[in-house]
Amino acid sequence: MEMNDMILMSVDDHIIEPPDMFDNHLPAKYKDDAPRLIHMDNGADMWKFRDRIIPNVALNAVAGRPKEEYGLEPEGLDEIRPGCYNAAERVKDMNAGGVLAGMNFPSFPGFAARLFATEDSDFSLALVQAYNDWHIDEWCGSHPGRFIPMGLPVIWDAELCAQEIRRNARKGVHSLTFTENPAALGYPSFHSDYWDPVWQALVDTDTVMCVHIGSSGKLSIPAVDSPPDVMITLQPMNIVNAAADLLWSAPIKKYKDLKIALSEGGTGWIPYFLERVDRTFDMHSTWTLQNFGGKLPSEVFKEHFLTCFISDPLGVRLRHEIGIDNISWEMDYPHSDSMWPHAPEELWNVFQEAQVPDDEINKITFENTMKWYHFDPFKHIPKEQCTVGALRAQAEGHDVSIQALSHHQSSAEDKLAAWEQQIQAAAAQQS
Repeated sequence: MEMNDMILMSVDDHIIEPPDMFDNHLPAKYKDDAPRLIHMDNGADMWKFRDRIIPNVALNAVAGRPKEEYGLEPEGLDEIRPGCYNAAERVKDMNAGGVLAGMNFPSFPGFAARLFATEDSDFSLALVQAYNDWHIDEWCGSHPGRFIPMGLPVIWDAELCAQEIRRNARKGVHSLTFTENPAALGYPSFHSDYWDPVWQALVDTDTVMCVHIGSSGKLSIPAVDSPPDVMITLQPMNIVNAAADLLWSAPIKKYKDLKIALSEGGTGWIPYFLERVDRTFDMHSTWTLQNFGGKLPSEVFKEHFLTCFISDPLGVRLRHEIGIDNISWEMDYPHSDSMWPHAPEELWNVFQEAQVPDDEINKITFENTMKWYHFDPFKHIPKEQCTVGALRAQAEGHDVSIQALSHHQSSAEDKLAAWEQQIQAAAAQQS
């Protein structure tokens, strides 16, 4: 295999939602109360929902921009690539980056759609369903075989959430974005039987629960004056917490077909984690009364969890300790960790350095993703047209050059000051 022969599917990309997304899907009686995109005097475009203002911060949509423009100030849609919010332009960017398909997490509603949880359950449900229908029918439906559909949860009601999982599954959706820690959002924990209808619906529909880093709204920051590098370094730690909480939970033992993806969590930490859970089980299960039916926790982990990585050379070298059937690649477009448009080059170098054979490359880059999410793009696109080389040939002439687009002229000091303000506000909200 050569680099251009790879087929790449990303299990973690992101949408910056367009302003017209609710137009065709929200009942007329709710349209005046729907979230709307407003243009600010400083040029930023922000979502407004009731008394909440949600900015598009600059680390969320930096694809194609110089690192000097990375930061946390709000942005206008004219400061980001159209592929962030336009499906047709996204496909062009994917072609230019050699990527066949991607699964797109939400932005302004939050990964668990907690923004939509209001005092009016009917209105909240209508918002979730409108978002899901827009995402499935318009965003994914516009380009069959190019997007892996994902549903938002009804986070405030387990029964309604189960119904929405089943409704989405009837439309071909086998992915649900969810919080890594419902207790942090004020809901029952994973250890409560409150979520049993959700687990059952996931199993019945072969739907994977995707717990994305940061989806609990909690930040891993030791102190309010920690530099931003600390938070960025520690981002995967919430996923480690979630993996432990879920692995030791009752649903993992009760629902043998339950599948959970640790989205954007990386993989390098997993071999140590698996050693640690097995030692914990060996040393303490007699008094903690844990029982995995004669199996080790590490064995059960490999039955239930999909791990996801962007580059992660260490994780690729230790892939057999993780489980070659439990690893999928992700690109993270248009976030600041993304390799776009040079993902094939960087990923190929990682594979070559780790001496990954062709069959294992295929599992990591597309076969595991197809299996876990019941996604088959080859029904729509001939397989020979799905490779890195074939897609890039289609994109010839598409501009992927680095461009300075920001209207803001913030200094590094200004960006750090903005960071400190946001962290102080987040700390106050969490306390």
